[in-house]
Amino acid sequence: MSTRVKFCGLTRAEDVRAAISCGVHALGFNLARGPRRIVLEQAEALSALVPPLVATVALFVDAAEEDILRQAERLRASAIQLHGQESPELCARLRRRLPVIKAFAVHDRASLEAVRGFPADAYLLDTASAAGSGGSGAAWDHRLLQGLELGAPVILAGGLHAGNVAAALRASGAWAVDVASGIESTPGIKDAARMAAFMAALGAGAGAGTGVGAGTL
Repeated sequence: MSTRVKFCGLTRAEDVRAAISCGVHALGFNLARGPRRIVLEQAEALSALVPPLVATVALFVDAAEEDILRQAERLRASAIQLHGQESPELCARLRRRLPVIKAFAVHDRASLEAVRGFPADAYLLDTASAAGSGGSGAAWDHRLLQGLELGAPVILAGGLHAGNVAAALRASGAWAVDVASGIESTPGIKDAARMAAFMAALGAGAGAGTGVGAGTL
């Protein structure tokens, strides 16, 4: 399976263990807001369960630069994910310390083209209503990405689940996928069977993503 997979919004130790057992590549911890938000101490305890070759990603929304760096260091995060109105200047500074994933709301083709050149190591493309918090369960038209080169790896998000992720990758050619609500029983509570089904769906559709802006994370 060539597609990279990130499970986001982990809140419980048993969910972290189940996700790792499924073979996920990255786990996201929400330190910002919403039903999946956890405090730094919780995130530290959960990240301690993550083995070295699985990435940990700390999620922030319009946090102060010093707070982002302090919390990411305590979490020993592999990368930071920004879901607010963070400026290009801030992202450029943060990238000197850690890889930056920047979330953008997708409205139409023009909104995608506007992303090109923003200083980030990967672009997470989410539904317009969810880019600030994620996990809305709503999808957007992934065909908008066809033939579009943005200059950085694309992470597909928004309404993904086991039943549609392979088709979403075929339509978009994205390098990676990010899922929260599609693997949950209730917001913030992951479902082991749904996590396994999501990974199995990608296994069955291996190679579906063509690696838009392929890179490593």
